[in-house]
Amino acid sequence: MPSMPKLRNIDPDDEAQLLDAIDRWVEKEVKPIAREYDHADRYPAETVEQMKELGLFGATIAPEYGGLGLPAGTYAKIVMRISRDWMAITGIFNSHLMLALAIEKFGTEAQRQAWLPRLATGAVRGGLALTEPDAGTDLQAIRTTARRQPDGGYVIDGTKTWISNGIEGGCFALLVKTDPESQPRYKGMSMFIAPKQAGFTVGRKLEKLGYKSIDSGELVFDSYRLSADHLIGGVEGQGFFQATGGLELGRINVAARGVGVAEGALGLATEYAQVRKTFGKPICEHQAIQLKLGEMATRARAARLLTLDAAAAFDRGERCDLEAGMAKYFASEAALENAIESLRIHGGYGYSKEFDVERLYRDAPLMCIGEGTNEMQRIIIARQWIKRNPVA
Repeated sequence: MPSMPKLRNIDPDDEAQLLDAIDRWVEKEVKPIAREYDHADRYPAETVEQMKELGLFGATIAPEYGGLGLPAGTYAKIVMRISRDWMAITGIFNSHLMLALAIEKFGTEAQRQAWLPRLATGAVRGGLALTEPDAGTDLQAIRTTARRQPDGGYVIDGTKTWISNGIEGGCFALLVKTDPESQPRYKGMSMFIAPKQAGFTVGRKLEKLGYKSIDSGELVFDSYRLSADHLIGGVEGQGFFQATGGLELGRINVAARGVGVAEGALGLATEYAQVRKTFGKPICEHQAIQLKLGEMATRARAARLLTLDAAAAFDRGERCDLEAGMAKYFASEAALENAIESLRIHGGYGYSKEFDVERLYRDAPLMCIGEGTNEMQRIIIARQWIKRNPVA
């Protein structure tokens, strides 16, 4: 198996400067347009160009391939900050970096050299193509197939759905069955680097409750041909492990988004509660509102600490599916609860599209579903907890 990427560190002063630059960018360029673009479900092309300049498309890619090489902890803090004001745009580079991770972690050196520099600059952008109409959490149930040809290449047929960056992106880590008859099923799965070309078309754009402005689409593969050098790692049968091998970082990413939404909802509620008056005083002085704010602040803080704890374990190179699962589960639920409570604190205004809290309310449920449902997370947490705590 190819060598793992080296662990990365960052100087605290450098991290502070980077986060300050992100904060200034969000305040100046992102926050002012978020409501307009969200309501129009418009792709933020100019914002994407700015994210290229900031290096976000190469945030976790190693410097030797042109990326920033950020540790998961720093990356999570960036996602948290942006998500406070507009969670959806973090998906544009989050999904892209999962493609990069699959290549960097499992690809051959030739594949890394060929693809990672272009992914790091954002010249090539893409995502992860796993989900199918009848296969979400159960990845082993996918039906997309890749048939080996006499010339050594592959012909791929099948459909993927709910693929982030599916319309605007140009390349995807594509999970397929190279041996549909294999038992157990996971041994017959492989993953390819799949650029858009003949045989690869995009179906309809999927309309969503929230998570607007990032395209979620259907990808259709009809006699789609790839040469053997697009098989990640160069060996068939490793696709299931390659797909799940990035889930720890993926769940840390989703947890960080949850933290951002939870903190954003808290911030909006805190501000509104101090300016809205009833019965002659700001509503923050009413005990009912204080109880809500106290719970919201505690949830947001706990979600942040759980997420940073999981990121620290990841950066140490430790197995962290337990920690990442806990962070993803708790932070996503915190986002949902804080969004609901913030809307209730805003009263009728919270239900208005003129206030940003309604966007957080629509965006929050995504984190409870994405990267494995929270019902599945609790099962994973329980199983890993038992394994780590066996009866003596």
